[in-house]
Amino acid sequence: MKFVLEVTVDENTSAQERAAELSRILRYWGGNLHHYALEPGDGSPVYDSGYQEVGVWRLADD
Repeated sequence: MKFVLEVTVDENTSAQERAAELSRILRYWGGNLHHYALEPGDGSPVYDSGYQEVGVWRLADD
């Protein structure tokens, strides 16, 4: 099984702002994993602090 997390960050912001946003995204995402069985096919969009979709995560069979 392969776990894929893909997030697009705004290249027009500072490295510090991108790191802070990615940190927030990962905390929110990690806190919601208990809602999933974590089986192949599970996945969900990933949102930033402005509730804009910035990526996706999924579990895939190799």
